[in-house]
Amino acid sequence: MTSTDAPPAISTVPAPAPPVLAEVVRSGFTEGHHRGSLVLLAADGSVERTIGDPAAPVFPRSSNKPMQAAAILRAGLDLSGERLALAAASHSGEPFHLDLVRKMLAEHGLTTADLQTPPDLPLDPVEAETYLAGGNVRERITMNCSGKHAAMLAVCVRNGWDTATYLDPAHPLQRLVGQVVAEAAGEPVAAVGTDGCGAPLMAIGLTGLARAFRSFVLAEPGSAERRVADAMRAHPEYVAGTRRPDTWLMSEVPGALSKMGAEAVQAVALADGRALAFKIDDGATRALGPVLARALELLGVDAPVVARIGRSPLLGGAAEVGEIRATF
Repeated sequence: MTSTDAPPAISTVPAPAPPVLAEVVRSGFTEGHHRGSLVLLAADGSVERTIGDPAAPVFPRSSNKPMQAAAILRAGLDLSGERLALAAASHSGEPFHLDLVRKMLAEHGLTTADLQTPPDLPLDPVEAETYLAGGNVRERITMNCSGKHAAMLAVCVRNGWDTATYLDPAHPLQRLVGQVVAEAAGEPVAAVGTDGCGAPLMAIGLTGLARAFRSFVLAEPGSAERRVADAMRAHPEYVAGTRRPDTWLMSEVPGALSKMGAEAVQAVALADGRALAFKIDDGATRALGPVLARALELLGVDAPVVARIGRSPLLGGAAEVGEIRATF
């Protein structure tokens, strides 16, 4: 640019706000809204409905975990059953979760000291209260991603890869994760960041995320993707916990694959290839249930668990005075 060139124009037009997906209604008065984007895929993979901009890249957070687990299998770690489900988990920190994480580490000569998860309390509030009442403090193993990290460490041991740098984006495992995410989504990774657990995080669009989940349930039996989907669906309590919607949905809707992510991301695929993905823009997880339930209804899921997932009451004192409800 020369001294006479004008600087590039800066747009002063604000970006349009995402559409409202849920509203907060207290005592008959709408006191707030949760905005976001959503996509529904038909059984043949075509886009059936969109709200907002589902092509825009987002960080799926823990909704990427099935792809991370598939990369671990592709890298040669022979996991199955509960161990594979836990590798794709955001577990609640219940005793059976923590016991299996310790076993997975010990089976490969590892200990909890090798985990690079940040010390945390159990994700489930009931478990966190019990844990604290027992005089315990935040630990790496109680962080909800410790099962995934245990599997990542184990595959490093299996391949002779450096365990100290297993979270480096340039590590062979993390490069493979990026490839699996892009392949499953059918689009390139738009950005790489750092997840709450410290692992590299790959950004894709919500449509790509729904395609990825669809590809897992429809993958060839025995493939890494299908093995992950089958393990998660067979052992949903290890993917989440006994008081979590992902567990309820996979337990009660045959063939459903479901995984939430932090900042209010959710992806689900049904056995016939129907799929959905959405993100609440402000990250409010309290809106997840109502939005998920409505999206499942639009996909034609008719099961009692849908109403259970969608219930999100508001309290005034000890009385129920309102609810968070979907608006689409």
